[in-house]
Amino acid sequence: MAKFEPQQAADVLAIHQLVNEWATELDINNGLSITGLLTEDCDYTVRGGPRHGRDAVLAFYRERHAELSATAAGVPIHRHAVINPRVTFDGTDAARIDFGMIYWTAMGMASGTDHADPALVADVSMACRRCADGHWRIARFDSAPVFRRVAG
Repeated sequence: MAKFEPQQAADVLAIHQLVNEWATELDINNGLSITGLLTEDCDYTVRGGPRHGRDAVLAFYRERHAELSATAAGVPIHRHAVINPRVTFDGTDAARIDFGMIYWTAMGMASGTDHADPALVADVSMACRRCADGHWRIARFDSAPVFRRVAG
């Protein structure tokens, strides 16, 4: 049973909002404006490789965007859906949120509304930290695929 003190309840809402801002950033801006959501010293694992620090994460998303922009299809539509988020606290200014993520993308397919199957379902873990300015930010991101679409 989840039981939180009033401040923790407010922090849970703020952390949920952080995750929603992260998903929207990836969906709408392709990660090109992600740095404000991350701690300066974040550890961020993406495409199977670790990135350390905001600049390294931003460099990854810039490289990925350039890669996708150079394809004939261009940058595909992406959408992330967060499911079953659970927050646990490791102190006043440290928390972890675990959730399922469903990821849809038209990558490798002609864009359109005919795609109904997700490209990936993953278990995600994020460590979050309240920074000196009072805002919660992502200190660590990692995910493990549970299901992956197979090219047909």
